[in-house]
Amino acid sequence: MSDLDHAETIKEIKQAIAAKPDGVLEALSAQYGVSIQTVLECLPEGVTRVDGRHFIDVLTDIAKWGDITFICHSKDAIIEFSGPLPQGEMGHGMYNLRGGTGGLSGHLRPENCAAIFFVRRLFMGMETKSIQFFNAEGETIFKIYVGRDRERKLKAVQVERFERLAMQFTKTVGNA
Repeated sequence: MSDLDHAETIKEIKQAIAAKPDGVLEALSAQYGVSIQTVLECLPEGVTRVDGRHFIDVLTDIAKWGDITFICHSKDAIIEFSGPLPQGEMGHGMYNLRGGTGGLSGHLRPENCAAIFFVRRLFMGMETKSIQFFNAEGETIFKIYVGRDRERKLKAVQVERFERLAMQFTKTVGNA
C-alpha cells in the first residue's frame, strides 16, 4: 500500500469511527485490511500506549484486581473468561498463569508483546476500560476489561488501578 493509499485508508477509518464510535474495531480492521492496532490508533481520544516490555508488570498488577473479563478475539472466535487473573511466573521461556483447574490458566510469551494500550471508550453504548496487548504485527494477543458491579457499572477500585497503572508506565516510557 502506498503512503497515499495508507493515508486515505486512515482517513476512512477515522470517518467510520466518528460515524459509529462504539462499533467493533475488529470489523474495521477486516474491512480496511489493516491491523487492529492501526484501527485503535485512529481513535480520537482515550488511548494510552505503553511499551510491551511492561507485560509482566502489568499482568502482575491486574492479578490483584479481582474479577476481570479476559478476551481473546480472532476472526474465527471471541473467547471470554470472567474471574480473577491468576498470578504468573516465568518458567521454560513462558509466563505461566497459575489458574489451576478452576480458573484461567495458560502460557504466554512476554517477549512477543510489542505494545500495551489502555483504552477508554464506549462499546455498544456502554463505557469500557480495557488493557489490550499487541504483538509486533499489530495484532491483538488478548484484552483485559475492567470488571462490572451488579448494576453493570465499572468497578471503581479497578478504574482507579487502571488509571494509575496507565500513568505509571506512560511516565516510564516518556510518552505522557
